[in-house]
Amino acid sequence: MSLPRDLLPQPPATLLPEDPEELEAVRAASAGEEDPSAVAARYPTSSGAWAVLADQAFAKGDAVASYAYARTGYHRGLDALRRNGWKGHGPVPFSHEGNQGFLRALNALARAALEIGESDEAARCAQFLRDSDPSAADRI
Repeated sequence: MSLPRDLLPQPPATLLPEDPEELEAVRAASAGEEDPSAVAARYPTSSGAWAVLADQAFAKGDAVASYAYARTGYHRGLDALRRNGWKGHGPVPFSHEGNQGFLRALNALARAALEIGESDEAARCAQFLRDSDPSAADRI
């Protein structure tokens, strides 16, 4: 007989609201079909739009810009999580499309932080990503 890993009750998963128009715009920006700066301007609270900007800046070799974009997306996501009942811990599943922008921004922040020498922050962000959804890093 195996026991569960954690016998304490866990908080319910936090599921961020899904705005179909915003999600479609972020998908289009990610696919290169729309300017991600325009998407971020249209949806400034969208973690996903900021994550796309972070990914593009990183791909161009600009880790500092990537860090700034990712940090913006991360903080927009934290604001949204708190507005939706998150108390600083608990699952934020990647399988819910509304959560993906935040998790992508968090991943981008960890990557950019490591690149600019912020190893402590990179480790904290990587752990936060694993705590939110253990499968997220592999799915991003």
